[in-house]
Amino acid sequence: MKPDELRWGILGTAEIARKNWKAIQLTGNATVTAVASRDAGRSRRFIAECQEQAPMEAVPQAFGRYKDLLDCDAVDAVYIPLPTGLRKEWVLRATAAGKHVVCEKPCAVSVADLEEMLAACRQHRVQFMDGVMFMHSRRLEKLREVLDDGQSVGPVRRIACAFTFRQSPEFFVNNIRAHGALEPSGCLGDLGWYCIRFALWVMKWEMPIQVSGWLLAEHQRPDSPAAVPTAFSGELVFAGGVSASFYCSFLTETEQWVKLSGTLGCLEMSDFVLPWAGTELDFEIQHTSFQVQGCDFRMQTHPHQLAIAEHSHGHASAQEVNLFRNFSIQVLSGQLNPVWPEAALKTQKVMAACLASARAQGRRTEVD
Repeated sequence: MKPDELRWGILGTAEIARKNWKAIQLTGNATVTAVASRDAGRSRRFIAECQEQAPMEAVPQAFGRYKDLLDCDAVDAVYIPLPTGLRKEWVLRATAAGKHVVCEKPCAVSVADLEEMLAACRQHRVQFMDGVMFMHSRRLEKLREVLDDGQSVGPVRRIACAFTFRQSPEFFVNNIRAHGALEPSGCLGDLGWYCIRFALWVMKWEMPIQVSGWLLAEHQRPDSPAAVPTAFSGELVFAGGVSASFYCSFLTETEQWVKLSGTLGCLEMSDFVLPWAGTELDFEIQHTSFQVQGCDFRMQTHPHQLAIAEHSHGHASAQEVNLFRNFSIQVLSGQLNPVWPEAALKTQKVMAACLASARAQGRRTEVD
Protein backbone atom coordinates (compact mmCIF):
# COMPACT_ATOMS: atom_id res chain seq x y z
CA MET A 1 0.00 0.00 0.00
CA LYS A 2 1.21 3.49 -0.84
CA PRO A 3 1.02 5.74 2.26
CA ASP A 4 -0.80 8.49 0.33
CA GLU A 5 -3.28 6.23 -1.47
CA LEU A 6 -6.67 5.00 -0.24
CA ARG A 7 -7.66 1.46 -1.26
CA TRP A 8 -11.27 1.10 -2.40
CA GLY A 9 -13.61 -1.84 -2.67
CA ILE A 10 -16.77 -1.62 -4.81
CA LEU A 11 -19.70 -3.47 -3.29
CA GLY A 12 -21.89 -4.28 -6.29
CA THR A 13 -21.57 -3.93 -10.05
CA ALA A 14 -24.33 -1.40 -10.80
CA GLU A 15 -23.88 0.77 -13.88
CA ILE A 16 -22.99 3.85 -11.82
CA ALA A 17 -20.08 1.87 -10.34
CA ARG A 18 -18.33 1.99 -13.72
CA LYS A 19 -18.33 5.77 -13.69
CA ASN A 20 -16.98 5.80 -10.16
CA TRP A 21 -14.33 3.20 -10.92
CA LYS A 22 -12.93 5.67 -13.46
CA ALA A 23 -13.34 8.51 -10.97
CA ILE A 24 -11.23 6.65 -8.41
CA GLN A 25 -8.62 5.85 -11.06
CA LEU A 26 -8.29 9.57 -11.89
CA THR A 27 -7.96 10.88 -8.32
CA GLY A 28 -4.21 10.52 -7.93
CA ASN A 29 -4.65 9.40 -4.31
CA ALA A 30 -6.83 6.28 -4.57
CA THR A 31 -7.13 2.94 -6.30
CA VAL A 32 -9.66 0.11 -6.56
CA THR A 33 -8.32 -3.08 -5.02
CA ALA A 34 -11.47 -5.26 -4.92
CA VAL A 35 -14.93 -5.68 -6.44
CA ALA A 36 -17.70 -7.92 -5.13
CA SER A 37 -21.03 -9.08 -6.47
CA ARG A 38 -23.23 -12.08 -5.73
CA ASP A 39 -21.40 -13.92 -8.51
CA ALA A 40 -17.61 -14.03 -8.82
CA GLY A 41 -17.84 -14.33 -12.59
CA ARG A 42 -19.78 -11.09 -12.77
CA SER A 43 -17.14 -9.38 -10.62
CA ARG A 44 -14.38 -10.65 -12.92
CA ARG A 45 -16.22 -9.43 -16.03
CA PHE A 46 -16.82 -6.03 -14.43
CA ILE A 47 -13.14 -5.70 -13.53
CA ALA A 48 -11.96 -6.80 -16.99
CA GLU A 49 -14.26 -4.34 -18.77
CA CYS A 50 -13.29 -1.44 -16.50
CA GLN A 51 -9.60 -2.26 -16.78
CA GLU A 52 -9.86 -1.84 -20.56
CA GLN A 53 -11.02 1.77 -20.25
CA ALA A 54 -9.49 2.92 -16.95
CA PRO A 55 -6.84 0.44 -15.80
CA MET A 56 -5.73 0.30 -12.19
CA GLU A 57 -2.00 -0.25 -11.64
CA ALA A 58 -2.77 -3.66 -10.07
CA VAL A 59 -5.78 -5.69 -11.16
CA PRO A 60 -8.37 -5.69 -8.34
CA GLN A 61 -9.49 -8.89 -6.65
CA ALA A 62 -12.86 -10.33 -7.62
CA PHE A 63 -15.22 -11.68 -4.95
CA GLY A 64 -18.48 -13.60 -5.23
CA ARG A 65 -19.71 -12.51 -1.79
CA TYR A 66 -19.94 -9.01 -0.34
CA LYS A 67 -18.73 -10.38 3.00
CA ASP A 68 -15.45 -11.54 1.46
CA LEU A 69 -14.66 -8.03 0.26
CA LEU A 70 -15.33 -6.60 3.71
CA ASP A 71 -12.98 -9.18 5.20
CA CYS A 72 -10.22 -8.18 2.78
CA ASP A 73 -7.26 -6.43 4.43
CA ALA A 74 -6.42 -4.69 1.14
CA VAL A 75 -9.58 -2.51 1.34
CA ASP A 76 -9.75 0.70 3.38
CA ALA A 77 -13.03 2.14 2.10
CA VAL A 78 -16.07 0.86 0.24
CA TYR A 79 -18.33 2.42 -2.34
CA ILE A 80 -21.86 1.00 -1.99
CA PRO A 81 -24.18 1.37 -5.01
CA LEU A 82 -26.51 -1.42 -3.83
CA PRO A 83 -30.29 -0.78 -3.86
CA THR A 84 -31.56 1.39 -1.01
CA GLY A 85 -33.43 -1.53 0.52
CA LEU A 86 -30.11 -3.35 1.03
CA ARG A 87 -27.86 -0.46 2.07
CA LYS A 88 -28.44 -0.47 5.81
CA GLU A 89 -27.27 -4.06 6.22
CA TRP A 90 -24.09 -3.56 4.24
CA VAL A 91 -23.23 -0.14 5.65
CA LEU A 92 -23.49 -1.64 9.13
CA ARG A 93 -21.34 -4.61 8.11
CA ALA A 94 -18.80 -2.32 6.45
CA THR A 95 -18.47 -0.09 9.50
CA ALA A 96 -18.11 -3.11 11.79
CA ALA A 97 -15.25 -4.23 9.53
CA GLY A 98 -13.62 -0.80 9.94
CA LYS A 99 -14.24 0.31 6.34
CA HIS A 100 -15.01 3.91 5.47
CA VAL A 101 -18.18 4.35 3.40
CA VAL A 102 -19.40 6.28 0.38
CA CYS A 103 -23.05 5.35 -0.02
CA GLU A 104 -25.34 6.04 -2.95
CA LYS A 105 -28.52 7.99 -2.37
CA PRO A 106 -31.07 7.91 -0.95
CA CYS A 107 -28.95 6.58 1.89
CA ALA A 108 -31.64 4.58 3.67
CA VAL A 109 -35.27 3.50 3.64
CA SER A 110 -36.04 5.62 6.72
CA VAL A 111 -34.58 8.32 8.93
CA ALA A 112 -34.29 5.82 11.79
CA ASP A 113 -32.26 3.47 9.60
CA LEU A 114 -29.85 6.23 8.58
CA GLU A 115 -29.46 7.37 12.18
CA GLU A 116 -28.50 3.81 13.11
CA MET A 117 -26.02 3.67 10.21
CA LEU A 118 -24.39 6.96 11.19
CA ALA A 119 -24.21 5.94 14.86
CA ALA A 120 -22.32 2.82 13.78
CA CYS A 121 -19.91 4.97 11.75
CA ARG A 122 -19.21 7.12 14.79
CA GLN A 123 -18.79 4.07 17.01
CA HIS A 124 -16.24 2.48 14.69
CA ARG A 125 -14.55 5.78 13.78
CA VAL A 126 -15.16 5.55 10.04
CA GLN A 127 -16.06 8.31 7.59
CA PHE A 128 -19.46 8.38 5.89
CA MET A 129 -20.56 10.37 2.86
CA ASP A 130 -23.36 10.08 0.31
CA GLY A 131 -22.68 10.08 -3.42
CA VAL A 132 -23.94 13.56 -4.38
CA MET A 133 -21.28 14.54 -6.88
CA PHE A 134 -22.24 18.17 -7.46
CA MET A 135 -21.33 18.94 -3.84
CA HIS A 136 -17.69 18.51 -4.92
CA SER A 137 -17.75 20.70 -8.00
CA ARG A 138 -15.70 23.89 -7.87
CA ARG A 139 -18.71 25.59 -9.45
CA LEU A 140 -20.42 25.53 -6.07
CA GLU A 141 -17.50 27.43 -4.57
CA LYS A 142 -17.99 30.17 -7.15
CA LEU A 143 -21.74 30.13 -6.67
CA ARG A 144 -21.34 30.55 -2.90
CA GLU A 145 -18.99 33.46 -3.47
CA VAL A 146 -21.65 35.15 -5.61
CA LEU A 147 -24.46 34.45 -3.15
CA ASP A 148 -22.43 35.88 -0.29
CA ASP A 149 -21.21 39.05 -2.02
CA GLY A 150 -24.44 40.89 -1.15
CA GLN A 151 -24.67 42.53 -4.58
CA SER A 152 -25.14 39.99 -7.36
CA VAL A 153 -28.32 38.34 -6.07
CA GLY A 154 -28.95 39.79 -2.64
CA PRO A 155 -30.71 37.77 0.05
CA VAL A 156 -32.30 34.68 -1.52
CA ARG A 157 -36.08 34.58 -1.13
CA ARG A 158 -37.06 31.72 -3.44
CA ILE A 159 -35.40 28.51 -4.65
CA ALA A 160 -36.94 26.48 -7.48
CA CYS A 161 -35.54 23.42 -9.21
CA ALA A 162 -36.43 20.36 -11.25
CA PHE A 163 -34.66 17.09 -11.95
CA THR A 164 -36.38 14.68 -14.31
CA PHE A 165 -35.55 11.72 -16.56
CA ARG A 166 -38.17 10.30 -18.93
CA GLN A 167 -37.91 6.53 -18.68
CA SER A 168 -38.78 3.82 -21.19
CA PRO A 169 -41.63 1.32 -20.73
CA GLU A 170 -39.01 -1.35 -19.96
CA PHE A 171 -37.80 0.70 -16.99
CA PHE A 172 -41.13 0.33 -15.23
CA VAL A 173 -41.03 -3.46 -15.66
CA ASN A 174 -37.39 -4.30 -14.96
CA ASN A 175 -35.58 -1.45 -13.20
CA ILE A 176 -35.03 -1.62 -9.44
CA ARG A 177 -36.16 2.03 -9.11
CA ALA A 178 -39.70 0.86 -9.86
CA HIS A 179 -39.62 -1.82 -7.11
CA GLY A 180 -41.17 -0.88 -3.78
CA ALA A 181 -38.89 -3.05 -1.63
CA LEU A 182 -35.63 -2.06 -3.33
CA GLU A 183 -36.30 1.66 -3.96
CA PRO A 184 -39.42 2.59 -1.97
CA SER A 185 -39.07 6.35 -2.51
CA GLY A 186 -38.91 6.02 -6.31
CA CYS A 187 -38.20 9.27 -8.14
CA LEU A 188 -38.23 11.22 -4.87
CA GLY A 189 -35.18 9.35 -3.62
CA ASP A 190 -33.48 8.97 -6.98
CA LEU A 191 -33.97 12.55 -8.23
CA GLY A 192 -35.64 14.63 -5.51
CA TRP A 193 -32.71 13.96 -3.15
CA TYR A 194 -30.57 16.26 -5.33
CA CYS A 195 -33.17 19.04 -5.31
CA ILE A 196 -33.54 18.91 -1.54
CA ARG A 197 -29.78 18.82 -1.06
CA PHE A 198 -29.28 21.88 -3.25
CA ALA A 199 -31.90 23.87 -1.34
CA LEU A 200 -30.30 22.94 1.99
CA TRP A 201 -26.87 23.93 0.66
CA VAL A 202 -28.18 27.33 -0.49
CA MET A 203 -29.68 27.82 2.98
CA LYS A 204 -26.34 26.91 4.63
CA TRP A 205 -27.92 23.75 6.12
CA GLU A 206 -30.79 25.56 7.82
CA MET A 207 -33.71 23.12 8.04
CA PRO A 208 -37.18 24.05 6.78
CA ILE A 209 -39.82 24.55 9.43
CA GLN A 210 -42.54 22.93 7.30
CA VAL A 211 -42.81 20.98 4.07
CA SER A 212 -45.57 19.88 1.74
CA GLY A 213 -45.43 17.06 -0.78
CA TRP A 214 -47.66 15.92 -3.61
CA LEU A 215 -47.55 12.46 -5.13
CA LEU A 216 -48.43 13.23 -8.75
CA ALA A 217 -48.00 9.71 -10.14
CA GLU A 218 -46.90 6.29 -8.96
CA HIS A 219 -46.28 2.87 -10.47
CA GLN A 220 -46.14 -0.69 -9.18
CA ARG A 221 -44.09 -3.36 -10.91
CA PRO A 222 -45.87 -6.72 -11.18
CA ASP A 223 -43.38 -8.23 -8.73
CA SER A 224 -43.27 -5.21 -6.39
CA PRO A 225 -44.91 -5.23 -2.94
CA ALA A 226 -45.93 -1.57 -3.31
CA ALA A 227 -46.08 1.30 -5.76
CA VAL A 228 -43.30 3.88 -5.92
CA PRO A 229 -43.50 7.61 -6.73
CA THR A 230 -42.84 8.34 -10.41
CA ALA A 231 -43.70 12.07 -10.35
CA PHE A 232 -43.48 14.22 -7.23
CA SER A 233 -43.47 17.89 -6.27
CA GLY A 234 -42.52 19.43 -2.96
CA GLU A 235 -42.48 22.77 -1.18
CA LEU A 236 -40.15 23.71 1.67
CA VAL A 237 -40.77 26.72 3.93
CA PHE A 238 -37.91 28.18 5.93
CA ALA A 239 -37.92 30.68 8.77
CA GLY A 240 -38.04 34.28 7.60
CA GLY A 241 -40.29 33.57 4.64
CA VAL A 242 -37.79 31.87 2.33
CA SER A 243 -39.33 29.03 0.30
CA ALA A 244 -38.14 26.31 -2.06
CA SER A 245 -40.02 24.15 -4.55
CA PHE A 246 -38.92 21.11 -6.53
CA TYR A 247 -40.29 18.72 -9.14
CA CYS A 248 -38.88 15.28 -9.92
CA SER A 249 -40.22 12.69 -12.33
CA PHE A 250 -39.54 9.57 -14.34
CA LEU A 251 -42.28 10.65 -16.77
CA THR A 252 -41.08 13.93 -18.29
CA GLU A 253 -38.13 14.77 -20.52
CA THR A 254 -34.74 15.40 -18.94
CA GLU A 255 -34.42 18.63 -16.97
CA GLN A 256 -31.98 19.58 -14.23
CA TRP A 257 -32.34 23.28 -13.63
CA VAL A 258 -32.31 25.52 -10.60
CA LYS A 259 -33.28 29.17 -10.18
CA LEU A 260 -32.55 31.35 -7.17
CA SER A 261 -34.58 34.54 -6.79
CA GLY A 262 -33.02 37.24 -4.66
CA THR A 263 -33.87 40.80 -3.75
CA LEU A 264 -31.33 42.19 -6.23
CA GLY A 265 -31.12 39.58 -8.96
CA CYS A 266 -31.75 36.02 -10.11
CA LEU A 267 -29.30 33.16 -10.59
CA GLU A 268 -29.99 30.33 -13.03
CA MET A 269 -28.20 27.07 -13.72
CA SER A 270 -29.46 24.60 -16.32
CA ASP A 271 -27.33 21.59 -15.31
CA PHE A 272 -26.91 21.58 -11.55
CA VAL A 273 -26.68 17.78 -11.19
CA LEU A 274 -24.87 16.44 -14.28
CA PRO A 275 -22.95 19.18 -16.10
CA TRP A 276 -23.43 19.56 -19.83
CA ALA A 277 -20.53 17.94 -21.68
CA GLY A 278 -17.58 20.28 -22.03
CA THR A 279 -14.58 21.83 -20.31
CA GLU A 280 -16.38 24.69 -18.55
CA LEU A 281 -19.20 24.84 -16.01
CA ASP A 282 -21.25 28.00 -15.85
CA PHE A 283 -24.27 29.76 -14.40
CA GLU A 284 -26.01 33.03 -15.17
CA ILE A 285 -27.01 36.04 -13.11
CA GLN A 286 -29.85 38.17 -14.42
CA HIS A 287 -30.88 41.71 -13.58
CA THR A 288 -33.86 43.36 -15.25
CA SER A 289 -35.01 46.89 -15.85
CA PHE A 290 -38.53 48.12 -16.66
CA GLN A 291 -38.79 51.43 -18.44
CA VAL A 292 -41.93 53.40 -19.24
CA GLN A 293 -41.83 56.34 -21.66
CA GLY A 294 -45.34 57.40 -22.54
CA CYS A 295 -46.85 54.59 -24.63
CA ASP A 296 -43.58 52.65 -24.73
CA PHE A 297 -43.27 49.94 -22.05
CA ARG A 298 -39.93 48.18 -22.18
CA MET A 299 -38.69 45.21 -20.12
CA GLN A 300 -34.99 44.56 -20.50
CA THR A 301 -32.73 41.87 -19.15
CA HIS A 302 -29.05 42.22 -18.32
CA PRO A 303 -27.54 38.73 -18.05
CA HIS A 304 -24.06 38.04 -16.77
CA GLN A 305 -22.53 34.61 -17.25
CA LEU A 306 -19.87 33.22 -14.94
CA ALA A 307 -17.83 30.11 -15.76
CA ILE A 308 -15.06 28.04 -14.24
CA ALA A 309 -12.62 25.67 -15.90
CA GLU A 310 -13.83 22.21 -14.92
CA HIS A 311 -14.52 19.19 -17.10
CA SER A 312 -18.02 17.81 -17.07
CA HIS A 313 -16.99 14.16 -16.70
CA GLY A 314 -14.22 11.59 -17.06
CA HIS A 315 -11.38 13.99 -16.24
CA ALA A 316 -9.18 14.64 -13.21
CA SER A 317 -11.04 17.93 -12.61
CA ALA A 318 -14.57 16.49 -12.84
CA GLN A 319 -16.91 16.53 -9.85
CA GLU A 320 -17.11 12.74 -9.44
CA VAL A 321 -13.30 12.60 -9.27
CA ASN A 322 -13.28 15.43 -6.75
CA LEU A 323 -15.73 13.44 -4.60
CA PHE A 324 -13.44 10.43 -4.28
CA ARG A 325 -10.31 12.56 -4.07
CA ASN A 326 -11.79 14.69 -1.27
CA PHE A 327 -13.01 11.62 0.59
CA SER A 328 -9.60 9.96 0.28
CA ILE A 329 -7.83 13.10 1.51
CA GLN A 330 -10.14 13.20 4.53
CA VAL A 331 -9.61 9.57 5.48
CA LEU A 332 -5.84 9.72 4.92
CA SER A 333 -5.71 12.76 7.23
CA GLY A 334 -6.88 10.58 10.12
CA GLN A 335 -9.66 13.02 10.96
CA LEU A 336 -13.40 12.54 10.42
CA ASN A 337 -15.55 15.18 8.70
CA PRO A 338 -18.90 15.49 10.54
CA VAL A 339 -20.45 17.77 7.89
CA TRP A 340 -20.85 15.03 5.29
CA PRO A 341 -22.96 12.58 7.36
CA GLU A 342 -24.97 15.48 8.81
CA ALA A 343 -25.82 16.69 5.30
CA ALA A 344 -27.04 13.20 4.38
CA LEU A 345 -29.18 12.98 7.52
CA LYS A 346 -30.77 16.40 6.95
CA THR A 347 -31.58 15.47 3.36
CA GLN A 348 -33.11 12.17 4.48
CA LYS A 349 -35.25 13.95 7.08
CA VAL A 350 -36.61 16.50 4.61
CA MET A 351 -37.28 13.80 2.02
CA ALA A 352 -39.14 11.67 4.58
CA ALA A 353 -41.26 14.64 5.68
CA CYS A 354 -42.15 15.43 2.06
CA LEU A 355 -43.25 11.84 1.48
CA ALA A 356 -45.24 11.79 4.72
CA SER A 357 -47.00 14.98 3.63
CA ALA A 358 -47.85 13.47 0.26
CA ARG A 359 -49.30 10.38 1.94
CA ALA A 360 -51.48 12.80 3.95
CA GLN A 361 -52.82 14.53 0.80
CA GLY A 362 -50.34 17.39 0.93
CA ARG A 363 -50.85 18.39 4.54
CA ARG A 364 -48.11 20.69 5.80
CA THR A 365 -45.69 18.63 7.85
CA GLU A 366 -43.01 19.64 10.30
CA VAL A 367 -39.51 18.23 9.81
CA ASP A 368 -38.37 16.16 12.76
